[in-house]
Amino acid sequence: MDPSEVTAAQRSKLNFVTLGFVAHYEMIKFLLWLLLLFFCWPLALLALVLYPFVWLLLLPFRLVGIAVEGALELVAAIIFLPGRLLRAI
Repeated sequence: MDPSEVTAAQRSKLNFVTLGFVAHYEMIKFLLWLLLLFFCWPLALLALVLYPFVWLLLLPFRLVGIAVEGALELVAAIIFLPGRLLRAI
């Protein structure tokens, strides 16, 4: 199925499923951190303090990933443009 043929209802359902998966993943991360806190609290507190610094360190890689993804989507749109134009005729 072509992504342009996806209806608004299907897109809404997809977003709902994706958000449910993200919430489930966040809950598992929290429960794992609680386990770490119970068994080795100094390491859990160290992880809690270092997390923002690791996030800041990885932020440029995330921005580069967003830029590369946008550039690749632009190239794909340019490549598929003739086919979409011919289909519209």
